[in-house]
Amino acid sequence: MPPKQASAFLISDVHLTPSMPLTAQRFFDFCEKEAPEVEAVFILGDLFEYWVGDDANTLSPFHHEVKNALATLSTRVKTYYMHGNRDFLIGGAFLQKVGFTLLPDPTKVIIADDEYILSHGDGLCTADIGYQIYRKWTRKPWVQSLFLRMPLGWRHAIAERLRQNSTAQYHRNKYLNANEANVKANVTLEACATVVQTQSVNKLIHGHTHLPARHHETYGDQEWQRWVLSDWDLDHPEVRLPRASALRIDGNGVRYLDLIKA
Repeated sequence: MPPKQASAFLISDVHLTPSMPLTAQRFFDFCEKEAPEVEAVFILGDLFEYWVGDDANTLSPFHHEVKNALATLSTRVKTYYMHGNRDFLIGGAFLQKVGFTLLPDPTKVIIADDEYILSHGDGLCTADIGYQIYRKWTRKPWVQSLFLRMPLGWRHAIAERLRQNSTAQYHRNKYLNANEANVKANVTLEACATVVQTQSVNKLIHGHTHLPARHHETYGDQEWQRWVLSDWDLDHPEVRLPRASALRIDGNGVRYLDLIKA
């Protein structure tokens, strides 16, 4: 049975890190203020800027604060988590401590008596063949096991290099809209059509692309709606306007909540 909730918030790409304190504080406020208004919160990946193992942050005051906020949230609402491309190494030990239920990507859920497909979104960016090869290999359990056996300093260095490469690519496209952005950085109609057909659901929600919008799309004889979740960034006004939002689904429908103005 898919998860079934009468109301929910959906968020992704918060990218929590000590170097983004304003973003982190808005997330803590969201957990305390807005989140308890619904029955469930779905976090569709990249909650953290990167994650190199459940053992990596045991002495970090920042991550201790995050863990406490998440654990408290889980006592107030049902919390679901899906791995992203930055934090797919979050393991059972951490999820158990914070009370999260792990969801596969993609997964079908029922919210307010309607069916939705949830995904982080990186698996839908099939035009980027190189990334899909990287994604396939890094999701293999034996590859992850080898990585987690490396010294912690090595793991952080590798993750930081990958983060810098990803950030550089994002900044090259930051002024482009969804129609102009490099096709490799966005989902493809073919991939969306495949998951819609496989799951037999015509409503898709994902994050990852940092291009929040609602789309009505067709491919062949298929038709579906697609909502893209916002990334969160309140710490870099020199790059763009602050951004943070959540998608709320309840008996009144589907709508974005602007967490900057809230």
